[in-house]
Amino acid sequence: MDTAPLLNHGGIIFLFLYLFSLIGVGFLGYYSKKEDSLGDFYLAGRGMGGVVLFLTLYATQYSGNTMIGFSGRAYRQGFTALVTVTFMCAIIGLYFIYAPKLHDLSRKHSFITLGDFIYHRFKSIHLTITISIISIIALGNYILTNLKAIGFIIEGATAGQVSFVNAIIILSLIMVIYETLGGMRSVAWTDMLQGILLLFGVIVIFYIIYKQYGGLNAISSQLQIYRPDFWTPPDWSAKRLWLSTILVVSVGVSVYPHAIQRIYSAKDSSTLRKSLQLMVFMPFVTTLFMVIVGIVGASQIEGLDRNNSEQISILLLVDLAEQIPNISWLIVMFLAAAIAAIMSTVDSALLAISSTVTQDLFRKIKPDSSQKILLLFGKSISWIIMLIAVVMAINLPQTIWQLFQIKLELLCQIAPAIFLGVHIKSISSKSILIGIYIGTFISLSIMIGNWIGFPIPIKPFGIHAGLWGLIFNCLAIFTIDRKKLRSSIKLASQL
Repeated sequence: MDTAPLLNHGGIIFLFLYLFSLIGVGFLGYYSKKEDSLGDFYLAGRGMGGVVLFLTLYATQYSGNTMIGFSGRAYRQGFTALVTVTFMCAIIGLYFIYAPKLHDLSRKHSFITLGDFIYHRFKSIHLTITISIISIIALGNYILTNLKAIGFIIEGATAGQVSFVNAIIILSLIMVIYETLGGMRSVAWTDMLQGILLLFGVIVIFYIIYKQYGGLNAISSQLQIYRPDFWTPPDWSAKRLWLSTILVVSVGVSVYPHAIQRIYSAKDSSTLRKSLQLMVFMPFVTTLFMVIVGIVGASQIEGLDRNNSEQISILLLVDLAEQIPNISWLIVMFLAAAIAAIMSTVDSALLAISSTVTQDLFRKIKPDSSQKILLLFGKSISWIIMLIAVVMAINLPQTIWQLFQIKLELLCQIAPAIFLGVHIKSISSKSILIGIYIGTFISLSIMIGNWIGFPIPIKPFGIHAGLWGLIFNCLAIFTIDRKKLRSSIKLASQL
């Protein structure tokens, strides 16, 4: 790529003015609080309306991977990258299975975290702590990988005028400040701004790139010449991998702890359902658009390796800026949208970790703590976690980043506790706990065994390690609770 900065001084100033304005949103959240309580701070008083709920769900669901990763994957794989649209739709479908009922339970029993539901449903402190620890590990992974991504984006966009280290430090400070000021209110309101910017940015960028390069017919004709592999039908192995990808991503993402907190935060069940109904359409105006951008890039720019293909959206914008005068603002919009998407992911994960540590771990040790003490502890945890994440993101070498690519594989193992726990009363804490241990052990054994050189495919038979773990997880649950389940099924059939 060209070493000249993608952003001129005006673009850099605009970007950072926008970023620092988010602290002002944090103060608005602080002065809008109704009381000093965990419910008010972490769930915005359980009064989130439809517009705010939809936009915070949208901004949280679509991370920087949407702007960068999906188009890069489409550049490399062509139309098979449409699997990303499928699994983003599947995620919303899985929300509908459990979210409305979980929301009603959260209102009735004042849940704040996922651990609150687990303890209420299974009455097992051991299971609650196990799921809380898995959640913290997965969310910490999310923060680390996104902080590293944001550092690379800003350093590249400014050609080193803002360094990788300084970018991570500045944006981390902004996020932790507005979060500790207003909690979920500040996070949700900044998500509104970031969600609008993301949606508007994706649509505008897609439209201009699509129109400028001649539309789908012209692009298809060029691809038949330069990338005929794009038109090759997938074989059975590829189809199996597609299905595995859809399942592991949709199951893992649908139980993100920070998404569950937004389910709790909805004003009522009707508001939640309407927001989820709108979310069904978002893959078609976000994921699909970025996939097409990547395919357009493959028809225009040849020979990019894996790392450079991740920059295909930016490369197309640079090419457009050379063709069309006064369109450099598009690059500013794209970068701002990508950064906004990443920030909305990081701040949500940070808030979820803070609430999990405070409510599910600290409060179990200090059950008599006042709300004021719990809030102070939770805010302190946010700063500590962010500091650790910043240090690790700056200093960890690339060679160990494989260890952090396991969040979905781990989150899949806690999914049965939620999906089955909400609907089936006969499922026991013992079976869920044993299932989690077995599923986690199998998933990690496959991945780590492959990384250290054992003759184990990273995806045995084209199926993700996390999905193998989930299969044996569910088998353990149904084996242990088979008698109870048979009785439940028999009773249900009689009714």
